Amino acid sequence: MPQDTATAFVTAAQAKTRPQRPHVAVIVPVHNEEESIGPFLKAVRPVLDGLEADWSVLFINDGSRDRTLDVLIGAMRDEARISIINFARNFGKEAAMTAGLDAVDADAVIVMDVDLQDPPELIAEFVRHWRAGYDVVYGARSQRRSDSFLKRFTAARFYSMFNKVSNVPIPSNVGDFRLIDRRVVRSLGELRERNRFMKGLFAWVGYPSMAVPYERPVRPHGETKFGFRRLWNFALDGIFGFSTLPLKAWTYLGLLLAVFAVLYAVYLTVRTLLFGIDVPGYASLMVAILMVGAFQLTSLGIIGEYIARLTLESKSRPIYIVENHYKAGDL
Repeated sequence: MPQDTATAFVTAAQAKTRPQRPHVAVIVPVHNEEESIGPFLKAVRPVLDGLEADWSVLFINDGSRDRTLDVLIGAMRDEARISIINFARNFGKEAAMTAGLDAVDADAVIVMDVDLQDPPELIAEFVRHWRAGYDVVYGARSQRRSDSFLKRFTAARFYSMFNKVSNVPIPSNVGDFRLIDRRVVRSLGELRERNRFMKGLFAWVGYPSMAVPYERPVRPHGETKFGFRRLWNFALDGIFGFSTLPLKAWTYLGLLLAVFAVLYAVYLTVRTLLFGIDVPGYASLMVAILMVGAFQLTSLGIIGEYIARLTLESKSRPIYIVENHYKAGDL
């Protein structure tokens, strides 16, 4: 991936500040993932052991209703470098990642899923690029053959739309799987908004970044927790959280309709003066009423989305509530 001279200078300077034996922390949000935890730890341990670094794994149990917490506690008894944050209820993956970033104290932090669709073997490459000076190293999907046609289509449209309406573009086909430096974690800690779209927040803070292409494998255990409804709401959070263009668009649309209405009124006036009064058609009148009504309701809905988010922010509720934080030596 090409880089400009400024980025090359920054990464070279940063590379000199990397510790010889860093502490690498892995943050793993989980929700009803009792079947996936064992295979995940079996796959990730050898990779972490080969990093020439101290490492730890922090699981965030996001209100699981199965035996996820029991399995995590059992894993923690076998491995002292595992710790657990247990939420009081389900707050969502974005809140879980935020809790992990708030809790860790490491030189580099890796955020990844437990389902092994984020290949653990990429961790070594992430760390290598981080040692070279990049503050953010993220996995970019080179293809989406494992997804359905609908998911591929909607994902492509989302990234395209988001990057057109937002002044903070996000890389396409990139999830939460990434390594971030300590100073990036500190910057993210200052962003305490309640409606959290982490892909946008990762991009918003900036810092020298590097993409690592990979093929995302099929999930070997369990089922995805992100259905179409959650993905739709997730997309809305991203667009409304990082752009005011929808509000401006309806302002311009309203002006356009106003101009059209004035021109049509002038046309009717001139026609009446020249040809006399006639009775307008019922069908055209209903079409105009329904069209304007649809525009009004849609614009009110968009305004409502922004007002709802402002309401949640004004309440200043915590992003998450921790029921218990299990650390080494607690059990």
